[in-house]
This record gives sequence, structure tokens and C-alpha cells, in this order.
Amino acid sequence: MFKKILIANRGEIAVRIQATCRVMGIRTVAIYSDVDRQARHVREADEAYRLGPAPASESYLRGDIILEIARQCGAEAIHPGYGFLSENADFAEACEQAGIVFIGPPASAMRLMGSKIAAKQIAERVGAPIVPGYNGERQDADTLLAEAEHIGFPLLIKASAGGGGKGMRVVNSLQELPEQLAGAQREAGAAFGDDTVFLERLILRPRHVEIQVMGDKYGTLVYLGERECSIQRRHQKIVEESPSVALTPRLRAEMGEAAVRIASAAGYVNAGTLEFMLDDDGNFYFLEMNTRLQVEHPVTELVTGLDLVRHQLLIASGEPLAFTQEQITTRGHAIEVRLYAEDPQQQFLPSTGTVELFASPQGPGIRVDSGVESGDDVTQYYDPMLAKLIVYGEHRLAALERLSSALEQTALLGVTTNLSLLQKISTNTAFREGQTHTSFLDEQDMLTSTAPEPLPTEVLIVAALADLTPALSSTSAFTGASPWQSLGPWRMPGGAYTRTYLYAEQRHTITLTPLWDTIEGRHTFPQSQNWRVSIDDGPQEHISCLALSAHSYLLTRAGQQSKLSSLRKGEETLIAYRGESYRLEGRRAPDVATTAREGGQGNAQKTLKAPMAGTLVKIQVHSGEQVEAHQVLAVLSAMKMEHSIIAPYAGRVQRVNYQEGAVVPGGAVIIEIE
Repeated sequence: MFKKILIANRGEIAVRIQATCRVMGIRTVAIYSDVDRQARHVREADEAYRLGPAPASESYLRGDIILEIARQCGAEAIHPGYGFLSENADFAEACEQAGIVFIGPPASAMRLMGSKIAAKQIAERVGAPIVPGYNGERQDADTLLAEAEHIGFPLLIKASAGGGGKGMRVVNSLQELPEQLAGAQREAGAAFGDDTVFLERLILRPRHVEIQVMGDKYGTLVYLGERECSIQRRHQKIVEESPSVALTPRLRAEMGEAAVRIASAAGYVNAGTLEFMLDDDGNFYFLEMNTRLQVEHPVTELVTGLDLVRHQLLIASGEPLAFTQEQITTRGHAIEVRLYAEDPQQQFLPSTGTVELFASPQGPGIRVDSGVESGDDVTQYYDPMLAKLIVYGEHRLAALERLSSALEQTALLGVTTNLSLLQKISTNTAFREGQTHTSFLDEQDMLTSTAPEPLPTEVLIVAALADLTPALSSTSAFTGASPWQSLGPWRMPGGAYTRTYLYAEQRHTITLTPLWDTIEGRHTFPQSQNWRVSIDDGPQEHISCLALSAHSYLLTRAGQQSKLSSLRKGEETLIAYRGESYRLEGRRAPDVATTAREGGQGNAQKTLKAPMAGTLVKIQVHSGEQVEAHQVLAVLSAMKMEHSIIAPYAGRVQRVNYQEGAVVPGGAVIIEIE
């Protein structure tokens, strides 16, 4: 077995691989870009070495630098995780030539199956069904347009070398195709260094079911059950579970055997996943193979009891598989949800900043695979996934109940996340009944911006109490002292504290009056953190609040206890409560400049701002140019996704403030238009 391996990745998957290596007594080597110097995967490694600047093309995609680090530190093997170089056959080949073991399939199998076009051809040869489409070598626009007409609409454009929804576009008509094709090719080239695409007929409302396979160097190859990954947004998986409610034992065996035939024909070794579409009639179609460990591998680990990373390492070191197909059994049900740094109220735009507070759920059957902790930074340069929450139960209903409870316990403040979306999915009736498909979120109307959640009284109370004691709202460690020792004016007997907040454009005023202990007729200190509370001039009620830590509070109202997390950030107070996040503003100061501008100047100049931090990959207009309403003016890239900046109306561009390639902060004025 290896004594030292280098993990050619970052974030959650690097931390996950380190966990298994630690148990097996293997030393781990981390690599990092300049913005990741203090990242969790660096802190938890035995050794760590700098790669280069923040962009992945200058750091995590630099296979030459990674190999040089491996040689210098004496690493015997490299685990690529997923993403970055994990499916790069040239890198796997370079490892072999350097005498360093690549923990994954051989370069030949990766090259073959890494091409979705070649993979479909293999599937056809071994009798596995595939979706009708075009996967030819000619990539000119005329050929692709002609083939699209032949296939019919709707169809999918997919990157041949890619995965994770990058370079994938849905096209509903021939008129849409040229622009969508250009965008898919550009995105595929940026993500994978290969802009080859293929076309595929879009099957409406299918399930996405994948089969996990594992093979050793001696010809043994088995399947480890399935995972259903139907709930997706922008072709990116959000929820994965095993087993699928749609599969009968016979259908499961048919899909598993087809997966093994395809992988065997490719000479596949180590862990891999074959993805299929499943229609309502039980017909399945091979889509592609991911020649690496999948993000969602934990659900398979929980139902099989196998550590897939451990077996990857054993196979790579030359060990035969420790089990046969007949010995593989599954038990219970597992569900995984992905926690992303994105804002559901702003079309799921990426959210960057500092994770000021991350409190993970605890309890039997709950697992959290995370790449961040409180205090870590989330930048625009990498994938927005922060953590995975995985639950296990003896059956699906038990797993669903555990999922809802775990999501309610989760608190993350500092960056905006999709936690509210995950909550809605977990309690959705159709999801709980297993009625899932790839259009689930759209059909359930979960992706449109909705009104903010109603503001619970508990949130207002804890916000005011937390603001009352700034020492507890800072990022410093809790000292254990009474939170009410630093009240200053609160020592005035009978004094009341009033605070006004703005939430969803509604003002709320809360008044807190302490209840004091009395010694020899004199007021001394609030008794046991007890208060009288009045909200918006409503009736008073008695509450008590105990600070559990620097950011955690236990609130008691009429005998009912609630745990909340609070954080002060500038003029805002952030509260996490029952899986939801609330952002409360303090009193706003008047903006004189804005007021003056809005004072009747109907033709005032307008500005188009960056909705998030990112890199300007395309500027399509110049100063003085006339533009039409809804015209794409620029394209901003962040966290591996593109966002178009669009003209809200016809007008003339007054000024373009940045050039292509510029890295801009969120809120930066990109274009001024009148």
C-alpha cells in the first residue's frame, strides 16, 4: 500500500479523500492556489505546496506543476478526485510515464470513455440502448444545423469531453440553435479545453439513473447498485438517492449488467459511473460514463457499507477486488443533497464572501462531507458546492424524515446558499412520493424567485438580543462569560431597549425590557436572561434567552425552546433558524445622491452592474453603440457558469468600463447605457 499520496484537488473531495487516507495510515499531500492557502483541505493535510494564482488554468489544471510537486515530495500516487484533471487522459498518461500511480482508470480507457461520442459507439457494439442523436466528427455549424433538423426538437447540445452540465444547452427550435451552439462550445472549451459537442434528442420527463461500477486490474468488474439523480438545476444534480424507487430487481439487474458490459469493453479499471435515462415505460438509454469518483458516491457507500475511496486505493496499489457480484448487497435508503453558494432569490447567481458561520447537523444516520468551515472564503474561481449532507434510514420514509430534520439543524451565514430550496424539496409531496424526473424543479415551480419567507417572531427577538451584545456577534471565540455583563446603559433599572429592522421592505420595531433581580431593594442584574418583549407595539410577552456560544442562542417562549444562530455583518444582522436564513437591515441612512438623481430626471443615465463577482469573458458592445432591448451586451463567468448581462431597453451605450478578461467584484458598473 502507498505511504504517501498527493491529492490533485481542493475543497470537499480533497477533505473526503484525506479522511480515508488517515484511517489507512497514508500521508496526504495537498496543493493549493493563492486564494486557497488557508483552505480546509490545506489545513488537514500532512504536507501542502503552492501551485500558482487563483484561476484553475494557472493552478489546479497545471498537470506539469502537480507532477513536479509529487516527484519532489516523494508521493507514490496521485488521487485526482473529481473535476479538474480527474478525467484528463493526458495527465493520467503523464503520471504513468513519471512512475507515479494515477488512482483511476488507465489513460486508454479514460480517453475512450471520456469521449461521449466514442462511449456511445461502444454501448451500441455491446447491445446497450442509446438515445438518437448526432455524434460525428464534423463540428462546423452547417453540419450541426443540418443534423439538428434531422433529429428534431427539443434537443440537447452536450460537450463531448465534459460533465456536470458544463457546455450543455436545451434547444427548442432551429432559430435558437446558433446562439446556444456558440455558447455551449465556448463553455465546453473553457471548462475542458475541448469544444467538441454532440447532439441528442431530448427525452421529456425522464429519470436520471446511474450505475456505480468498480473493477480491478485482473478483469473482475462489478456494479454496486444504482443512484437516482433526477432532481437537477441547469443539468447539475442537487439531490441523489439510492436505491431508486423506479427500479424493479429485474430492471436493476439489466441496467447493472449493461453497465458492466460497456465498462468491460473499454478495459475499465477502478471506480466509474455509467449514466442512463429511464422513461416512464421502463426503457433505459445509455448517456455517458464518468471515469472517476462521483460527487454522489456517499449514498452508495451508505447502502453497501463499502468505502469507495478505500477500494480505489487498494485497486490502484495492485490488490484484487475483495468481493464478487454475488457478495454485494444493499440495505436501507440513503439521500444526498448538495449545499451550493448561490442565491435562490436572484436566479441562483453565485454567492461569494466569507463563511462567517457553518453549523453542521448532528445525529444518527447523518453525514456531512464539507470543504469549508467557519471563517473560510468562497471565491468566484471554483465550483460553488460547499458541502454535501447525506442521510441514511432503514427505508426511504425514515431517510426523508432524517433529511428534513438535518436540514433544519443546518446553519450557514456569510454567503447565500440554496438551503431554502433543499428544504422545499425535502417536504415536497411529489418528491416524498418518489415522483421525480429531470424537469421536477421546473414543474414544481421551485426555481422562480418567490417572496422572502415570513419573518418569525423568534428571529426578531434573537436579532435584537444579539445586537445588544456585540461581543457575542463578533467572530471571536465565546468566553463563557454572561452575555449581559457588557450592557452598559442596561444597568439602569427599568431601562428599555428599542431596535428597528427592515426585512423584505417591511419595518419592524422590537422593544426589550429586562427583568431585574433585586438585592436589598436595589436592582442589580437581569434575572436569568429574562425579558419582556413587544413587537410593533403589540402585546408584551415574557421570554428567556441563553447564549450557548458566540453565535448560538436558546430562546424560550411559553415553554417552547428554539435554537437560532446570529451574526452581525456591517449594518446587517444575519439569523439562521430552522434551515432558513434571514437578513435584517438596521435603520438605513438617507442616500442624498440617489434622492437627488431620482428627483424628476426621467432620462437619467442607467448602469448595468455585475450581479456577482466574476470574470468578463465577452464584451459585445462599444461606447456610442445603439443597442436593442434584451440584447446581450456582455458575458460574465463565475464558478464555472456563464451569466449574460442584457440591455433592459433600447438605448445607446455611453461607456464600457472594463475589458474582456477583467476580474470584477459584485456590484461593479460594467456598462453605462441611456
